[in-house]
Amino acid sequence: MGDENRGAAMAASVVRAARSLGMSLEGIRTLSRAHAVAMEPRAAALRDDRHPVFLHPGRSVLILLRDVGCLDPVLLAAAALVESEDRELAVAPADIRGALGGDVAALAAAVPTPGDEGLAYDLVIADEGVKLVALAERLDHLRHAHLREAGRSWRVAAHREAVAVYLPIARRTHPRLAQRYEHWCRTFARRLERE
Repeated sequence: MGDENRGAAMAASVVRAARSLGMSLEGIRTLSRAHAVAMEPRAAALRDDRHPVFLHPGRSVLILLRDVGCLDPVLLAAAALVESEDRELAVAPADIRGALGGDVAALAAAVPTPGDEGLAYDLVIADEGVKLVALAERLDHLRHAHLREAGRSWRVAAHREAVAVYLPIARRTHPRLAQRYEHWCRTFARRLERE
């Protein structure tokens, strides 16, 4: 299956999930546009459409739709466009602003970056929308961490940061996201022990 087919299938999944929750047609249009913009650098840069990060924008959105029940199109659009791990696949802030407006660009830009020294503080003081986007986007990367070519030191650091920062923020923000972080942190710790 080629890039367009897998990307189109994910786009359709996002629309179905949004529609099933009652999102407005205008909201679905915004979300679809954001997903399309987020997929452009992936389709251009990744030769393998089964690469672990290819479908990341849609998966981040689906976490917010299915686990949180979020219907805010600005928040969901920002979730599609945040790329915290693979910066070469990120959409430039000016391009986000041009395609989706200042609100989406501002929210995407407000999401703190993993690995930053002040990450915990920045997430604690962030508004709920920023926290939800950060948690969903990072959770998707973590769920696929075992498929990355990065070495064990990266996996250990990602796990340590998830336990120390993202899990406590998830517990304060949303019960379902907290459950998902607890499960990942627990199971990934066992995976690291076996390495």
